[in-house]
Amino acid sequence: MAYNHNHGAQGSQIHAHKADIFCRDETRVDWHSKALWMLREKRDRAAGSIPEWEQLRQLGSEIKLHTLTHLAQYLETFEQNCIANGIQVHWAKDGAEHNRIVHDILSRHKVKKLVKSKSMLTEECHLNPYLEQRGIEVIDTDLGERIIQLAKMPPSHIVVPAIHMKKEEVGDLFHEKIGTKAGGSDPLYLTRAARAHLREQFLSADAAMTGVNMAIADKGAVVVCTNEGNADMGANLPKLQLHSMGIDKVVPDIDSAAVLLRTLARNATGQPVTTYSAFYRGPQPEGEMHIIIVDNGRTEMLKDKILAESLKCIRCGGCLNTCPVYRRSGGYSYNYTIPGPIGIAVGAKIDDTNSIAWACTLCGSCTYICPTKVPLDKIIFHHRRLKAEAGKLPYGKNSYMPLVGKFMASETMLNCSMSVARTALRILPGSLLKPFSGAWGKYRELPVAPNSSFEAWFKKHRSL
Repeated sequence: MAYNHNHGAQGSQIHAHKADIFCRDETRVDWHSKALWMLREKRDRAAGSIPEWEQLRQLGSEIKLHTLTHLAQYLETFEQNCIANGIQVHWAKDGAEHNRIVHDILSRHKVKKLVKSKSMLTEECHLNPYLEQRGIEVIDTDLGERIIQLAKMPPSHIVVPAIHMKKEEVGDLFHEKIGTKAGGSDPLYLTRAARAHLREQFLSADAAMTGVNMAIADKGAVVVCTNEGNADMGANLPKLQLHSMGIDKVVPDIDSAAVLLRTLARNATGQPVTTYSAFYRGPQPEGEMHIIIVDNGRTEMLKDKILAESLKCIRCGGCLNTCPVYRRSGGYSYNYTIPGPIGIAVGAKIDDTNSIAWACTLCGSCTYICPTKVPLDKIIFHHRRLKAEAGKLPYGKNSYMPLVGKFMASETMLNCSMSVARTALRILPGSLLKPFSGAWGKYRELPVAPNSSFEAWFKKHRSL
């Protein structure tokens, strides 16, 4: 049975309740976790193949920190160089203003169909429903994004947005929506059908829109990375192209972008580099190029020295692939557009359930693999402290956390409890202890290490 994200994916259920819904399908939980862990292991092999990997991580961190501490200067330089290149630059303080600007541009050009490549910022701003309510058809052209768009779901991962869906579910969806044969679930067949379907959309679109992986200040150019070439198909066919970027995407120069490009794909999927890394530096002949630069709370985050480091993120998704909680609770258990550790880092402040800051073991695996050394575990712990100080502990914790604090402060009680716990672990079988380990702990077994038989099984059975 297909997983229905609507069971608590929206609204105000706390993370643990939504995680419990996902965990009811143990088979899905298992392959979801294994698929993501395989990406983590591919990442490790790719990182291990670069002798200077740790130096690259350090350099990437320093580049991002330098840019963030001189953000106004680099954004102004970027704008000036864009204008000199014939690009029109717009500034949006939040998602609502971003959407109005995009709609105004499209309306002036009488756009009826917009093809859009993957952009977590436009998801953050809820652009698609905004435009659709105003009569503009929006076609997401990344394969995973198109799958979830047809299924009327939000993305469950920032790099592989349909990772939660089985290939048989995608086959049924494509049969219903784009007319593939009933029961067809071969990934190659479905991919070719999607390519033919999307080619028609590219050829009939009035405008194209992409996200921005990096904005190069001294060139007035944006970098867009894809593995399918869909952003390039969109941006090069219509005469009108739009690029949506957060203020944190700017970097000083092309050398800085090159450092980040060396780590981006390796940390995301284990590839040496994304298949297509396109640099856009001006409009087509007789065309228009627009860049919308968006704040949407980022400046506010810069006021907090710890939270500001989350803006070093380059959205590789590596922290999701390694996170034991995300892998076994699914992307729809988080109360924010972006799930996983980075979703907690940038979204916990506005989580109305105040629960996602606790969707973390503080194991530090996310921090350990981050290509720009975002201290995610430190940021998540800081969010917990902020919630506690504001009196916004999630349901349940506001009653027992003060008692836990007193307990932890007592050396006698702490030593006594540790002695009891050690005794229990020695004499009680694991089957008796497991029910007390909580929703995540019940399913916490680590995936098996990849081998030839597992990889063969994975290629045959994994979702698209």
